[in-house]
Amino acid sequence: MTTTFPDISISTERLVLRPFDEDDVPALAEMMNDEQVMAWTDVPQPFTEDGARTWITEYAPGERTGGRGLDLAVTEFLTQRLVGVIQLAKTNWHVRSTELQYVIAPWARGEGYASEAALATARWLFRDQKFERIELRTAADNTASQQVAQKIGCISEGVLRNACIARTRTEAGWAEIRTDFIVWSLLPEDLEGVSEALADSGGFTSYSNWN
Repeated sequence: MTTTFPDISISTERLVLRPFDEDDVPALAEMMNDEQVMAWTDVPQPFTEDGARTWITEYAPGERTGGRGLDLAVTEFLTQRLVGVIQLAKTNWHVRSTELQYVIAPWARGEGYASEAALATARWLFRDQKFERIELRTAADNTASQQVAQKIGCISEGVLRNACIARTRTEAGWAEIRTDFIVWSLLPEDLEGVSEALADSGGFTSYSNWN
């Protein structure tokens, strides 16, 4: 029997992670058309408002009810503005594992939001959903994303050679390039002491990525 994620919101000191609604369409489209997002994700470009609306009204609900994943809007608690996306994908309910991905909007970078949102999601998965493994995959050259993984306590497990397609800007426009994936994992015991370290460091600069 397929298991599904609940329709939930997760709160942190600065953020609320919640289901997307149609009011998020303009901000989501703008965020996904950012150059850093283009470079490190496989979202369609240009990412139109129609595409954003389809994602919010059809794709995201379908992933959740089908048990495959969960898409959450990351918003600032005080301003309620959209600052990012947390996505769970490739969920295996028998193994109790899922893949975590994140994007941070260009107008919200440098605030440590990626690590705060990812850590809150990991805590919720381990404590409330009884998950046993979270996996992250970062492109080999996406050092900012790797910093997020390290910051929340992930362990690097190895390299998937030539497994990632990134995009780079050339004189003729955007071109696809092949690169490696670095595979990271997070287990429940890896979270011990992570929140204290994050608080002491005051966060760090984090950039968009989907890989």
